[in-house]
Amino acid sequence: MRVGISLTSAHRTRDPREAARFMIERAAAAQRAGLDSLFLGDHHATPYYQNTPMLGRLLAEWGDRPAGCLFLLPLWHPVLVAEHVATLAAIAQGPFVMQCGLGYGQEQFDAMGVDIRQRPSRFEESLDIVRRLLGGETVTATGRFTFTRASIAPLPPEAVEVWIGASARPAIDRAARLADGFLAAPGLSLDEARAQAEFYVSRAKAHGKTPAAVAIRRDVYVGESGAEATAVLDEAIAK
Repeated sequence: MRVGISLTSAHRTRDPREAARFMIERAAAAQRAGLDSLFLGDHHATPYYQNTPMLGRLLAEWGDRPAGCLFLLPLWHPVLVAEHVATLAAIAQGPFVMQCGLGYGQEQFDAMGVDIRQRPSRFEESLDIVRRLLGGETVTATGRFTFTRASIAPLPPEAVEVWIGASARPAIDRAARLADGFLAAPGLSLDEARAQAEFYVSRAKAHGKTPAAVAIRRDVYVGESGAEATAVLDEAIAK
């Protein structure tokens, strides 16, 4: 088992530099602690430090261990995703992992001008385009995304691993069919996590693939003291 960190990017402070500094300090602490990987999430039209510029800064603290970030692919133009991933992979000293998911929340989709009902089709089309662009192809698209003869440079210095986050069985099967790895949701019980992992591995085998990673995120709060951490926990449970 390997343990990494996905830093929270949702911060509300009067001084935006303060929360950015906190994230930089946490990345540096995670590096000193020897954690295996560093990730950031992805949200839009909400208080959130955006993934690609923030990760570019954090990579200066990180070293040569795996790093990456999440892209809610239906909300992004795939050429832009490919350009950001390739640039971050060039900055990173170690392997780069692109995590991706469908996204959720009507408000987020409305703010980005995307029909939430098109999530699955936009996701699959975008992922195919991004992979082709990262592989050095020149791509023309006439589906959910329309553009002509797109190509990107620089290209990633090595292959970019793709993990897909999923919860429902059809989505886990999609991850088994399309991804290198599976990312499970943080709220699962141990039995639920085990069942989803086993289902993913079995579906990957059915699709003729060997998983590179079976991952689960757990939300962790580090308090100033045991008493302070317990107080925060009690307040969260009460809500």
